[in-house]
Amino acid sequence: MPPLSAASPSSPQSSPSSRDSVVAALRAAGCVFAEDEARLILAAARNPAELAAMVDGRVLGRPLELVLGWAEFRGLRITVEPGVFVPRRRTEFLVEQALAQVPHASVVVDLCCGSGAVGAALATALGPVELHAADIEPAAVRCARRNVAAVGGHVHAGDLFDALPGELRGRVDILAANVPYVPTGEVALLPAEARDHEPLVALDGGADGLDVLRRVAAEAPRWLAPGGCLLVETSERQASAAVEAFVGGGLETRLAVSEEMYANVVVGTRP
Repeated sequence: MPPLSAASPSSPQSSPSSRDSVVAALRAAGCVFAEDEARLILAAARNPAELAAMVDGRVLGRPLELVLGWAEFRGLRITVEPGVFVPRRRTEFLVEQALAQVPHASVVVDLCCGSGAVGAALATALGPVELHAADIEPAAVRCARRNVAAVGGHVHAGDLFDALPGELRGRVDILAANVPYVPTGEVALLPAEARDHEPLVALDGGADGLDVLRRVAAEAPRWLAPGGCLLVETSERQASAAVEAFVGGGLETRLAVSEEMYANVVVGTRP
């Protein structure tokens, strides 16, 4: 997240003593990038009381994105709120793979959409498209509606494909599904920022982390247009099993890896 300009020198929160005290508080709380975070918080706070509340929230472990109310994703400022999965920068690799695979897509679905970041980024890059996003979590649906409104998208509530309009069957060019893939037994090992502030349904992928991925891979071919592709992020350890699930669903499958972004994306195309 690039730093924003600090508040004007005349504002109370931009005085050196305020800036220094914010940095000190964040550093004491264990924030590795305390100066960068302080700059963002100072720029966002509208008055001293809001500044104090934002700093207190961050010191207590609230994710920076939730403190600010937004996360940067592929150059976009994505609104986030409590109870919503915060988009990860590594997921930008999934967007890049989708654009490379189907550069002229006209129908896009963002499944397990969370904040709607993936769908908004795809629609922004592609130009006018028919965009649908869906999530089972009410807070995510509410948040995604705010983020996809600018690109004319539609957001639906429900469990995976059950949420989508039936008229999309056989028409989807890009189906991006940022499914939960943390094994149930490892959720407790996640950083507190994720474990304590994001919905379990967005993290827990079942015994081996691939329960939702398998469901999506099995049903996706009925929704994809010929040449349309399904893209799902997974871990390096789970990649081979995820590829098998895609192949089992009848998709032509490849694994895309970005060592720089620590990202593994399975791409399956309907023949």
